[in-house]
Amino acid sequence: MRRAMKLTRVGEATGALAITLALSGCAFFQSLPEPTALPDRLDAFPKELAALQSEVVILWDDHQIPFILAETDDDAAYALGLVHAHLRLAQMEFMRRMARGRLAEIVGPFATDIDESLRILDFARAAPAIEAALPEDTRRWLARFVDGINTYQELAPKRPHEFETLGLEPEPWTIADLIAMGRFAAIDVNWLFWFRLWSLRARGDWPELWSRLLGEHDLGGEGLAQLLAQTGRPGSNAFAVAGSRSATGAALLANDPHLGLSLPNSWLIAGFRSPSYHVAGLMIPGLPFVAVGRNPDIAWGGTNLRAASSALYGLSGEDAIRASEQEIEVRWWFDRTVTLRDSSLGPIISDSPHLDSRDDETIALRWTGHGASDEFTAMLKVNRASDWESFLKAFESFAVSGQNMVYADRQGNIGKLMAVQLPRRSDGPPPDMILEPGADGADWSERLGAGDLPSLFNPPEGVVVSANDAPGATSIPIGYFFSPDDRVRRMSELLEGPVGVAEAMAIQQDVFAPSALALKDALIATMEAFRFNDKASGAEWLFFDALRRWDGFYKIESRGAAAFEIFLRHFVEALYDGRMEWDELEALLSVANVVSHVSHDLAQLEPERLEPLLHDALRRSAAAFDGIADWGAMHRLELRHPLSNMPLIGHRYRFADVPTAGSRQTLFKTSHGLSDERHRTSYGANARFIADLGGIDENYILLLGGQDGWLNSSTFLDQLPLWSAGDYIRLPLSREGIEAGFTHRMVLSPGDGRGAEDDR
Repeated sequence: MRRAMKLTRVGEATGALAITLALSGCAFFQSLPEPTALPDRLDAFPKELAALQSEVVILWDDHQIPFILAETDDDAAYALGLVHAHLRLAQMEFMRRMARGRLAEIVGPFATDIDESLRILDFARAAPAIEAALPEDTRRWLARFVDGINTYQELAPKRPHEFETLGLEPEPWTIADLIAMGRFAAIDVNWLFWFRLWSLRARGDWPELWSRLLGEHDLGGEGLAQLLAQTGRPGSNAFAVAGSRSATGAALLANDPHLGLSLPNSWLIAGFRSPSYHVAGLMIPGLPFVAVGRNPDIAWGGTNLRAASSALYGLSGEDAIRASEQEIEVRWWFDRTVTLRDSSLGPIISDSPHLDSRDDETIALRWTGHGASDEFTAMLKVNRASDWESFLKAFESFAVSGQNMVYADRQGNIGKLMAVQLPRRSDGPPPDMILEPGADGADWSERLGAGDLPSLFNPPEGVVVSANDAPGATSIPIGYFFSPDDRVRRMSELLEGPVGVAEAMAIQQDVFAPSALALKDALIATMEAFRFNDKASGAEWLFFDALRRWDGFYKIESRGAAAFEIFLRHFVEALYDGRMEWDELEALLSVANVVSHVSHDLAQLEPERLEPLLHDALRRSAAAFDGIADWGAMHRLELRHPLSNMPLIGHRYRFADVPTAGSRQTLFKTSHGLSDERHRTSYGANARFIADLGGIDENYILLLGGQDGWLNSSTFLDQLPLWSAGDYIRLPLSREGIEAGFTHRMVLSPGDGRGAEDDR
């Protein structure tokens, strides 16, 4: 039945394409905006603002990074809303619609299945309860931020290109929208694994696969999982060095988040100062707090904890199921009515059209994020924290998504804590992906939070590191799908000597993969034992020699890195031939740690089976390697706008195609699947932040792409050359540092008077 429905929907979408092209009109095919210089962009910022209480100064640097100076907290939040809307209004609108399941209203029938799946996930489910429980100061901050967004929508002289192309009409923003977006940005990483493994559950060897996967996994894949990975913060590296171990004698913190690689970036850079706040760093567009950054006293960053904040439960026919209908409005096509089913454990996720579920199964998703918690208050408290105690206390109300929060302060202290709320559950891994209710021994009525779980403050080694790795011993299971320890071990090795800002920058850009090098050495040793180096033909010998010489670094100019990945692709295909279809293998290896998986199976093979597999892989690899110059020729960084997925016009929204270094488990992460040809990396490091607590202005930051979301703006893609060169932008906090580096001055005045702007 479900398969028939999917085929029907494919037919609908195919028929709708002709209607789409016929009805889309001139707006759909309009050209991109003309190139816009920074003065013109700033001139478009509204400055006659009756809602202001006092004069507000916004200083901008040449990359259009703002620093807001406000005399009241109300005005700071209001100006921050204006700034977010100015820089990323279209991106924020896309995020709001994804959080609400309203994409088909603007992009047509191709998004109806996505909307249905997003509505099943129901990111706004807890919004009413969360909003009702907000402390007054948090509510006021959010309300003023929303006022700023709405003012910008009303007064901006021109709407973003995306609004015109997609026929978007501005809708008022609400606090509930911010809450829904916050939940969308806090998706549970476990979902990404589950969605990719869903169809493999029918295999006879599923129990064995499940058992192995609990210890081996990565992130890749397509579809709904890829969409959610764009903003869900599923990866990242972070470390802090105590003053006793740093090169400067002051504590140092570094963080590089890993997300989908697209334009605009998932982050924007901003700073603001008011009576209660003095902070700068990385912000999620549409959310009014600094997620990664510093204030005069402390710095903070985070990596995803990969916490077990969700569970999947198979329901029987006796369980009470509630059904409701919702209308999905569809641009250029017929609206669709969908039936959403719910239970006492949560929404029926098996109804998603993106999951290949059996007709006879009813699977509910239970998620901490469907209950009330208050991450806004927590992060605003972090932005104001001055020491470890206030930092730890800030996370009392923080539940999703679980984060390893790394800390440093100007007294030289460092620390790490688990910001999360988890149910008390039985120890040990779950026996399967889908459980019977109660089979995991989880008590969802009792949550353990940051104050209940182990934390680390000033460890004797003077260093804390985090890379989505498994935590130490805890009273309850924290999670099951942790990252391999490649990155955390490599960071620890590089942090053995004195570390300053220059060393921190080098660590964030390190492209060495120890486990890949170990696998390469094992493969070479095995092939030499079979005397392949003597038997190889000319092309095979050249390939073998390039592979043998590889040093484990995924540098752009490395031929060895290209040789290793080509050989891995063909060896995996030969190894699993007949045991698994290629689409099943791709799904498995998008979750599994490929290198670990292959290393394990390599050690289990008998020589008589292993030799022909290796020889076949060598022969095929040599042919594929012919004409490949280096890793950069294969491994490409393509930066695209979401509109690049639209038919016919998508090519106009692809803005960069450059070689890039890095790989799946290098510190400079540029994740990819198995490939023997040119391919795109679409997930990995997309921002960098470093704070040296020895100086208030010693902060360094960068985005992959640019700060501005306005297409063809001079600051839309201006940070890409800096990214490729390994450079950073200095982000000062002192008034003197800001005024020296942020030379574009904008004054917002209350009442009806005109604001002033001048370049000094």
